[in-house]
Amino acid sequence: MKLVVQAKLVPTPGQASALEATLRACNAAASDVAALARDVRCYRNYDLRRHAYHDIKDGYRLGAQAAQHVIKKVADAYKTLAANLRAGNYGKPGSRRRRKIETSPIAFRWDAAQPYDARMLSWQHDARTVSVWTVDGRLRQVAFTGSPEQVKAVATRPVGECDLVHRDGMWFLYATVEVDEPAVFEPDGFLGVDMGIASIAYDSDGNRYAGTNLNGYRRRQLRLRKRLQEKGTTSARRLLARRRRKEARHAANVNHTIAKTIVTEAARTGRGIAVEKLTGIRDRVRLRKPQRVTLSSWSFHQLGAFLAYKARRAGVPLVEVDPRYTSQTCNGCGHRDKRNRPDQETFICRSCGVVAHADHNAARNIAQRGVEGWGAVNRPHAA
Repeated sequence: MKLVVQAKLVPTPGQASALEATLRACNAAASDVAALARDVRCYRNYDLRRHAYHDIKDGYRLGAQAAQHVIKKVADAYKTLAANLRAGNYGKPGSRRRRKIETSPIAFRWDAAQPYDARMLSWQHDARTVSVWTVDGRLRQVAFTGSPEQVKAVATRPVGECDLVHRDGMWFLYATVEVDEPAVFEPDGFLGVDMGIASIAYDSDGNRYAGTNLNGYRRRQLRLRKRLQEKGTTSARRLLARRRRKEARHAANVNHTIAKTIVTEAARTGRGIAVEKLTGIRDRVRLRKPQRVTLSSWSFHQLGAFLAYKARRAGVPLVEVDPRYTSQTCNGCGHRDKRNRPDQETFICRSCGVVAHADHNAARNIAQRGVEGWGAVNRPHAA
């Protein structure tokens, strides 16, 4: 399987200037190619090369590999745009926002990430340096650093494509490395995980993960964003961008911690992990207005992605189950009724009288569905 490893570059002022000039040239070229692609209605990578390759290679002093990566970056951006339009992420057909996006060419920030391959970038692991292509020539002995795990990964594993990234005044290389994927073991039961808004996650063992603290943090950030948006000054907008990145990093760190804890517990006990299939939840659920902001900032997709790749690295089976009625069905007797949920936290079965935390009951139902789903796929003829 592939993992992305972040290595921080420590360039000298002269090296940093060359890196900045390179990103500016590559992204200016990408914006020109994007406008050309819109004009000629050509969005496929190899077809677009016939229209743009020589012009951007000569006009922006790009190497052959860099020019091809710029064109591919544009083609990938339009492919992503088309997918978002099909999914309705930019509004309904005919809406003002959608019309503007459909008719305007994609534009790239000057510091948007630029892909590098092995011909443009090489690693000197003993010296802890890299050699990087730039528009001002090859930069040699650019120092890099990282955690021991990151440095070991790029030194001992095959490294694929890398992205040169400029963020918050710092330079990074995001390297794709190949790691061994262990065989998935036969699970002895499943650990069910119920994802929610009040509690980010609740497992079938009764463990609650990062509910009150994270939601309180997000409410504080929401109040601060509202004040800054009302102010509307240049410094307020700049602070808004910084706050947005900070909140995203905080949420990602929390999700990493939750996913690691769940996968470690499942591996320790020899169980698989069962999660709800939550695709399209924002389109399905109906919420009161105060709850909509909370749902929109709920990073359940990211948590699910973290669970999936950490489970693969540990060889832990992970299954997605149908989430319907898991919160209304009694795990003890199987009775389903809307009235089993008198409030958000409480589950009281109107058939057998069992009382439980609603999320815990739902997680146990998810675990049971995980067992049934795994058996149906992997042991379809078992007696």
